[in-house]
Amino acid sequence: MAKIGQYGDTPTCKIVLASAVAKNLLTEVSNDLSKLNKVPSLVGFLANQDPAARKYAEWTQQTCQENGVAYELREVDREDLEMYLLAGNEDASIDGIIVYYPIFNGRQDQYLQQIPAVIKDVEGLSHKYIFKLYHNERYIDEAQTQKSILPCTPLAILKILDHIGVYNKILPYGNRLFGRTITVINRSETVGRPLAALLANDGACVYSVDVTGVQQFTRGAGIKKKMHEVVDMWGRDLTGCLRVSDVVVSGVPGNKFVVQTQDLKDGAVCINFSTERNFEADVKEKASIYVPSIGKVTIAILLRNLVVRATTYDVTG
Repeated sequence: MAKIGQYGDTPTCKIVLASAVAKNLLTEVSNDLSKLNKVPSLVGFLANQDPAARKYAEWTQQTCQENGVAYELREVDREDLEMYLLAGNEDASIDGIIVYYPIFNGRQDQYLQQIPAVIKDVEGLSHKYIFKLYHNERYIDEAQTQKSILPCTPLAILKILDHIGVYNKILPYGNRLFGRTITVINRSETVGRPLAALLANDGACVYSVDVTGVQQFTRGAGIKKKMHEVVDMWGRDLTGCLRVSDVVVSGVPGNKFVVQTQDLKDGAVCINFSTERNFEADVKEKASIYVPSIGKVTIAILLRNLVVRATTYDVTG
């Protein structure tokens, strides 16, 4: 049970559901779709038996149907996936491609992430987009007419933080997390590391934590640098990071890890992006805001990226 405020009837922790954040994003998507001369087409490739991947595919299909986007799920053998992705690149009827990972895990999946053509990559995993992300560059062309695509899950978390007011809109754009300390428990190449970089590039002091230890992502003292730098924090552990963090974002797979509520800073914002609950049941006793899942926001970002690509490129040419 959440704590009760000083007047006896007001919980001190606000639960924010992903659907509330996604609703606003999907309204933007709908407005942008109305300006297009065609219905954009998204194709998803499922080449594994992972229940979470299948659920993500089902949510994607449902959200596309509800928002006027053509969607097709293609289930293929993982050994044939590369061939199908290459064929999708050449298919002018396809505007966007998404692959539901993991496939092989490890470096082979990293290789597969580079197969979809840049103009059809709606997940933001192409090297060109990742390079722009880490270098804190918003556009992929010198004229600044083509926005770079950001990975769906990291961007979804940023949108959630903006929605709940963690971003300080008094500060200039690009510096609005200055003064915030954030711990990200996950340093995967597809989510955790790019998320830490995005948060640091927006001005936060970020502690990136995984089984190998802690790294600090910042833009230096006074956020004077254009892009983030990374420093290994020898001797720092997760508990020490949690106790000073205004925001804790956790995405550890499996059911063996949980963030200890007693280690959280009073009033921390807690966001769970794992398919498992990474926070204890009593997290609301210390958190000011708790977001138990983000899946629906991630899918809204996916559609947003698709519309950006469909608007920017004429893939039929």
